[in-house]
Formats: sequence, structure tokens, C-alpha cells
Amino acid sequence: MRVLGQWTAAQFARPGLLHALEASVTPAAGQAGWDLSQAQQLDHIGAQWLWDHWGRQWPGQLELRPAHQAVLDRVARFTVAPPVRKRTTWWRSYLGLGAAVLRAMTQVKSFVRLIGQLVLNLIQLARAPHQGPWRDFSGHLYRIGATALPITALVGFLIGVVLAYLTAQQLKQFGADAYIVNILGVALIRELGPVLAAILIAGRSGSSITAQIGVMRVTEELDAMRVMGISQSFRLVMPRAMALALVMPLISVWTTLCALAGGMLAADVSLGITPTFFMTALPRAVNVDNLVLASSKSVVFGVLIALVGCHFGLRVQPNTQSLGEGTTASVVTSITVVILVDALFAVLFKDVGF
Repeated sequence: MRVLGQWTAAQFARPGLLHALEASVTPAAGQAGWDLSQAQQLDHIGAQWLWDHWGRQWPGQLELRPAHQAVLDRVARFTVAPPVRKRTTWWRSYLGLGAAVLRAMTQVKSFVRLIGQLVLNLIQLARAPHQGPWRDFSGHLYRIGATALPITALVGFLIGVVLAYLTAQQLKQFGADAYIVNILGVALIRELGPVLAAILIAGRSGSSITAQIGVMRVTEELDAMRVMGISQSFRLVMPRAMALALVMPLISVWTTLCALAGGMLAADVSLGITPTFFMTALPRAVNVDNLVLASSKSVVFGVLIALVGCHFGLRVQPNTQSLGEGTTASVVTSITVVILVDALFAVLFKDVGF
């Protein structure tokens, strides 16, 4: 077999050339003699093609130039056989399940340690308030709270409009138009307002927290803090947890008010219920305990979102792939935790406010 011309990546990119070579060179050609002395150029792509068709072993007879010999030697040295796909058995599935459980337990252990460290940091802050990171705390209040008001207001208003229109279609059938105030009041104040605000903050600020801390890991700022003896939990975790614990009830009330405004507008258009009647009937339909319960849930949501975001941010490895995976895992976990905790509150406090 005689090799002529240029065996480079540019030549292999020509349409139809690779298929023609595959059709003309049979696997048995690897056992024949090969003459590469007249080849003009040979790069690693061409050498890899030849090496694969030789059966990844040197042919019995080979003539080539020293430059081509060096390229083929490198390809032969670094070519790795494709991994053999192992059959999936019940034992491997069992081991895979055990490994997944161990990884989950490691995550839970690290998260519990983070909660305990936060409690210790709050005790330290109570003993020496003048040493607290108040500037970071105020900055997080603005970035997490004030900048989130427009998007939460828009989404809350639209949710209120949609819920009111759908509810009105059902209430018209039974002549129970006035009960739309009860349905919207309980649904928005007790459940949808806090949960909707928490989901929006989890997707918006939870991912931001993870990305900020993850970038600090990539740029080795966390290592510098450890070398200087600065507590990462005191300066990074605690201000964010405190800010979210304070901001979440306010954002929840803001989102609920916007949703009620949208529901009030939709009720006026679809059922003819005036805003005056709506505002007069709402305090009688919804107990104040529902608002207290919603605010309490929001505080828990805020702390959990901050802790989850910091947890995944601190576990980011110093590479961009880990940063993206950590941010995605943070958002998914935060939303899941919010829904689970809300379900727990609904079960534990089912008799509150009714």
C-alpha cells in the first residue's frame, strides 16, 4: 500500500474523501506492506487514521521518513483503546444505588454543618455587634430585595389575573360570585404569594449567591480568606442568610398585594365585583393568622434559599464546568426545598386561620 499526497485534517475535510478511503482500504490491509516515503505531509489526523486501520499495531513492512515516524510514534504512544462497556447487573445497580446514597448523605452532612456554623456565627454577632459585616448585609438587602420588586410585582399581578379569571368561570355556574374574594384571599395570602415569591427569589438570587461564591473559588479568593484567617461562614454565609430572612417576608407581602390587585381587577371585569366590595369583604374572609403564617413561612424560605445557595457555592471546584453544575443544582434544590417545606407547613398548620 503506497501513501501519496497530503494526509492532513484539511484534506480529510473534503466531501466524500473519507468515505472513499474507508471503502478502498479494507481491514486486512493492515497486514500488508506500507510505503509512506512519498507522502508530502502527514499530521496527527492522518496518522491516527492509518494507525486505526493498521489494527493499532505496526505493519510487517513499513517505509517512511523520520518526520512521519515521529508523528506516528506520538499517535501510537497516546492512543487509548475505547473503554469496554460493562454489562449492567443487579450487583452493579446495587453498588450504584449505594454510591448515590453516600453522596446524598455527604451533601446532607455538609448542609447540617453549615446550619450549625450559622447558629454559632449569630451567637458571635450578638456578643459583638460592632464586628458584624453590616456593609455586606445592607448590600445584599438592596441586591436581593429592592431589585427584585419589579419582577415579583409583574408575575404576582399576572398570577392574580389568571387565577381570578379561571375561578370566575366556575363560580358563575353556581351563582357564587361573591366567594371569589374568599378563594383569592386564602389562596394568594396563605399559599401562592409566599411560594411564588420564594420560587422567584430562588431562581434569581439563589443562583446569584452560588455563582458569586463559586467565582470566588475559581479565582482562589476563598483560599486567600482561609490563609488570612477570615471565616467564610461569618463573612459570606451569615450576611446573605440574614438579608434573605429579612427580605423574604417583605417580598412575599409585596407579591401578595400585587396578586390581589390583579385578582381585584379581573373580578371587576369578569364578575362586576367592585374594588370597594373586594377590599371590604377581604378582611372578613381571610383571618389575620393566614398573613402571620405566610410571613413565618417566608422567613424559613429565605434562610433555606440562602443556605442552599451558599452550600453549593462553597462546594464548587476551581473550574467553569463545576461552577455551571453547582448553579443549576442550587436552583433546582432551592425550589424543591421551598415546595417541600411549604407542604410541611400546610400539614402542620392546617387548622390555623380557618
